[in-house]
Amino acid sequence: MERWLDRRSWSVGDRPLDQLLAAKRDTGTTVGVVLPALNEEATVGDIVTTIRRELMTDAVPLVDELVVLDSGSTDRTAEAAAAAGARVVHRDSVLPRLPALPGKGEVLWRSLLATSGDVVCFVDADLRDFSADFVTGIVGPLLTDPGVQFVKAMYDRPLGEVAGQGGRVTELVARPLLNLHWPQLAGFVQPLGGEYAARRSLLERLPFPVGYGVELGLLVDALHTVGLDALAQVDVGVRVHRHQDGRALGRMAAAIYRTAQLRLARGHLVRPVLTQFERTESGFAPRTYAVDTEERPPMAEIPEYVARRRAA
Repeated sequence: MERWLDRRSWSVGDRPLDQLLAAKRDTGTTVGVVLPALNEEATVGDIVTTIRRELMTDAVPLVDELVVLDSGSTDRTAEAAAAAGARVVHRDSVLPRLPALPGKGEVLWRSLLATSGDVVCFVDADLRDFSADFVTGIVGPLLTDPGVQFVKAMYDRPLGEVAGQGGRVTELVARPLLNLHWPQLAGFVQPLGGEYAARRSLLERLPFPVGYGVELGLLVDALHTVGLDALAQVDVGVRVHRHQDGRALGRMAAAIYRTAQLRLARGHLVRPVLTQFERTESGFAPRTYAVDTEERPPMAEIPEYVARRRAA
C-alpha cells in the first residue's frame, strides 16, 4: 500500500491543463461528466456552468458531454441544470423495461447507457464552491497514463466551520472495513467520495449496488478486476457540500456494511433492515428502514447496452 501511495497518488497540479488537452488529442479519448442529482436545484446549475465555461469551450475542449441524471427530483433541479447548459436525462427514461429502484447507485448504473464517453467522470451535484479541478484532477491520469483505470478524488472535508471533521461514515465504517478486509485499499483518503472517474471499459464490467454502497462496491470490485496498480487518487483541495443528519448517516452506514458483507461472503443477510429511534412526546419511537439489497449486473450484460455499443 505504501508503494502504491508513492506511485499512484498525485495532486491536481501535477498535470497542467495543456498536458491533458494534448493527451486527449493524441489518444482520441472522449470524456463524459455525469452529475447524479436528486433535489439539488441550489447547486447543480453552478457546477454545470463552471464545467461548461472552463472545460467545454473551443479553447479548452476537455469534456465532450455533460449529463445531469435526474433521480426523480421534486424541485427545479432539471430546469436549473438545463438552463446552465447540461443535457438532462431522467432516470426512468433510461432502460424503461426495468423499473427503477431508488438510490444513487441505480442512477450511476443507468448513466452508462445515457452517455458514450470513453472516460466517465462522476461528480456529486450538491457541491458548493465547485472548482473545475475536481474534473481535471481525476480525469488527468486516465488521459496520460494507459495503466490507470480508476481514479478517486481526495480532499479535505470540513464539517461546518470545523476543518477535517467531515466524512463521518468514512471514518467510522468504510475505513475500518477496508483496513481489516481489503488492506490494499487502505491508502484511499476518500473511499466513499462521489467524485471519481474510470474507463468505460472497466465500469461496464462491474456490478453496481443501487444505493449508498455503490462507491465502496465499485472500489472493491475494481481492485479485484484490474488490480491495485490500475487504481489511483488525486488531491483536488477542499470539498464543501450539504451534510446529512445522524439517522441518514446510519442508513448509509448500514448499506455500506451490507455491500462489504456480500463481497466478503456472498452470504444470506439475516436481517436486511435497520431500526433507528426518534424521540417523540411519548418517548423513543422505533423507525425501521430497509437496507439496500439490490445490485445491478455489469452493464456489459444488458442487451440494450450491447446493441448500442455495436451500432456505435
